[in-house]
Amino acid sequence: MTKFYIRSSLFETPNSTHPIFMRLLTILAIALIVTSCTNPPNNEEPIEWGPSPWPEIRIERINTLLPLAMEAADVDAWLIICRENDNDPMADHIGGENAGGTAVFMFYFDEEGFHTLAFSPEGEATALDELDIHDKVVAVERGYSTLEQAAQFIQTMDFDRIAINTSQQNKLADGLSHSQYLALVDAVGNEEAAKFVSSEKVIYEWLSVKTPAEVEIMRQAAELTAAWQLEAYEIIEPGVTTDAEVAAFLDAKMEEYGVGEAWNPTQNPNVNSGADRGHSHATDKVIMPGDVIQTDFGIKLYDRWVSDIQRFAYVLHPGETEAPEEIQYYWESARDGGFAAFNAMKPGVRGEDVDAAQRALMYENGSEYVMWSTGHPVGYVAHDAGPNLGGSHMPGQRPAAQLRLKPGMVFAFDGFHAWTLPDGGTKTISVEEMAVITESGAEYLIPPQQELVLVGN
Repeated sequence: MTKFYIRSSLFETPNSTHPIFMRLLTILAIALIVTSCTNPPNNEEPIEWGPSPWPEIRIERINTLLPLAMEAADVDAWLIICRENDNDPMADHIGGENAGGTAVFMFYFDEEGFHTLAFSPEGEATALDELDIHDKVVAVERGYSTLEQAAQFIQTMDFDRIAINTSQQNKLADGLSHSQYLALVDAVGNEEAAKFVSSEKVIYEWLSVKTPAEVEIMRQAAELTAAWQLEAYEIIEPGVTTDAEVAAFLDAKMEEYGVGEAWNPTQNPNVNSGADRGHSHATDKVIMPGDVIQTDFGIKLYDRWVSDIQRFAYVLHPGETEAPEEIQYYWESARDGGFAAFNAMKPGVRGEDVDAAQRALMYENGSEYVMWSTGHPVGYVAHDAGPNLGGSHMPGQRPAAQLRLKPGMVFAFDGFHAWTLPDGGTKTISVEEMAVITESGAEYLIPPQQELVLVGN
């Protein structure tokens, strides 16, 4: 029978910006609710999460965050063209996901403030208007061009800079096809077309910041992700259980709870009890005493918001009650590296500076070189829009690492320590947490792992 130990200090959170006792009460309450609501007898009924909050959150994002993003990008207007079967990557964020014929969406400022406007084929206009996303939906009759209607509107305005979705750097900002671009230029004329700029910065500024409601959904995702990883370690029988079987346990949890994959299911979850395999799949390697186990795992709630959490465990040898001194040292070094990164995460700080704060401690503690960045934005995908928390070992060489943190950005970030294994290869502890940037610093979404989980006979 496998025994499973977690020291009582696991949930003591240094430097947290919220009371841990209250967070624990919240977690316990959620656990009770989830247990009562999501474990039906004999698993006969599917899990019901209820309606997605996305429609309301989308409206809030458009009305509160998009104007700020456009101001930061110094544009007067943003134009997006949506169409059936080959839609713009931003369509779902602006209400254009159901476009049949070509529809044009405009977001703009005038002397009266911020406005949203859609030019839609009349066959889809009624349904689009009923979504109540846009201030005005213009129904364009059959035989007439939505693009020409939008062009006539632009020509009546006095815009200086109009963002359009063309980009060499960001695929989310590159949804305008070449033929659409040519048609748009032809419709508006050369004078207005000279005002076109890439929407890269608009989209970056908009998507990188999450609303409080979105952060709370990701907090719930992180809580489930971490709790299931700890449950997964309970099933391990050293010398018998494989990495793939631990991964299968987590796959079953996702199916039982009706949640999605945070990234490609062939590599989620990644359970790795041997030498480093990087971003990989769980194998049939048998988990043995003395192994340090990494589980990199994320889930998706409401088919939109994701988590990205790693938890580490050590497999005890018979007779052991704690990890060997060197393993404990490696663990504490990695954990403290994560704390160093967390403490450096403040508004206005560059991503590169967060990485540097951790790498200084890694060097001091004798860690071998780790190729991966300290962290990355997380939200709609596991590697979302926002500053990269990396690149300090090659200062100034990674543009995304020069970007600055802002309140509302959410990051997954690692505490690192790497060492050489006796039989060759390296092992890296990369305990991964999630945090949101606040006005005063950073806040963990869930209490961080503070002690190495011990699994043994």
